[in-house]
Amino acid sequence: MNFKVLAWIAVFLLVLTWSAIEPADRLTWWMEVIPAILGLGVLVMTRQRFPLTELVYFLILIHAIILMVGGHYTYAEVPVGDWLRDFTGGERNNYDKLGHLAQGFVPFMIAREIMIRNKVVTVRAWLNFLLLCIVLALSAFYELIEWWAALLSAEAADAFLGTQGYVWDTQSDMLWALSGGILALLTLSRWHDRQISDITNIR
Repeated sequence: MNFKVLAWIAVFLLVLTWSAIEPADRLTWWMEVIPAILGLGVLVMTRQRFPLTELVYFLILIHAIILMVGGHYTYAEVPVGDWLRDFTGGERNNYDKLGHLAQGFVPFMIAREIMIRNKVVTVRAWLNFLLLCIVLALSAFYELIEWWAALLSAEAADAFLGTQGYVWDTQSDMLWALSGGILALLTLSRWHDRQISDITNIR
């Protein structure tokens, strides 16, 4: 196990441990960090059989940190979001929008790597279109999970949903996720292609 892998695991576990210490709401914490913990399990199981590029591993770590920070404070109470709200004169803590941007950006890159390396779609225009469809599908499914969680636990609904009274929160979340996918497509495609080429040549 090389230094980069150990550093990745160390950062993940350190942030997870910090996040778990006296969170604002324990049930909300579990609901927010479970995707990160499950993601770690998947990465461990697939590390030898299907190692990802360093870029995608890094993005997954950033996404996990965003989830764990949101779980510790609840998304509506993250201090950075409060600071930005006060600085810009806004009316709500928008840390949750950062989470949904990452929810589009990072899964786009993961799906892109899997589909390219497995030659699922060879025409790039169709690949990009399908990847954005995947991003929207995942975002919509996550909104359904939030709805189901709210129905099961009215007490934790506000903290988990983080709507803060915004009537268009669900639609806005999906737009942010789609924007994240488009941003990933426009900014990282060439860099990602080079890393995929390197890793497939090695294998």
